Amino acid sequence: MVFNEKTITSEKKFEGRIFDVRVETVELPDGKTGYRELVDHPGGVGILAITNDNKIIMVSQYRKAVEKELLEIPAGKLERGEDPLECGIRELEEETGYKAKEFIPLGYLYPSPGFANETTYLFLAKGLYTGKVNPDEDEYLDILEYDIHEVWDKIMANEITDAKTVIAFFKGMTILKNKLEF
Repeated sequence: MVFNEKTITSEKKFEGRIFDVRVETVELPDGKTGYRELVDHPGGVGILAITNDNKIIMVSQYRKAVEKELLEIPAGKLERGEDPLECGIRELEEETGYKAKEFIPLGYLYPSPGFANETTYLFLAKGLYTGKVNPDEDEYLDILEYDIHEVWDKIMANEITDAKTVIAFFKGMTILKNKLEF
């Protein structure tokens, strides 16, 4: 059986600054009708930035949706049509004040494919050097550095729960495994 849903109708219900919401009527694989509430999001980028002395740059910021402060890798929203690498270069410097000599692609992920089309691209940034911190005007965050083992422990203790951070960490450590002991 082919699992596919054919769109019958699509109606935009909300147009926002960050995302849009639409409701679709779909034909299910068995021919019945279903309804989908979907979020259109331009996507984002997450950067696993590692210093020359093997510290991981993290940011801590309050996330209203979950009503708590989260420890995450630097990240940001793509502008419509923006190249993910360019976004990553910009966001790393804006949020942390670091630039990087090298960006290694770590692939991408779908954070919530059950209702959103957002794609988050991940990069490993190496060869860090000083740039200029310039967060968005409504963005409040602390910049922190952690040893690789500390990040591992925080992930395993469920103290780091942000999906892009967890995935970028494990993908990045897999790439670096021959160069670092963790």
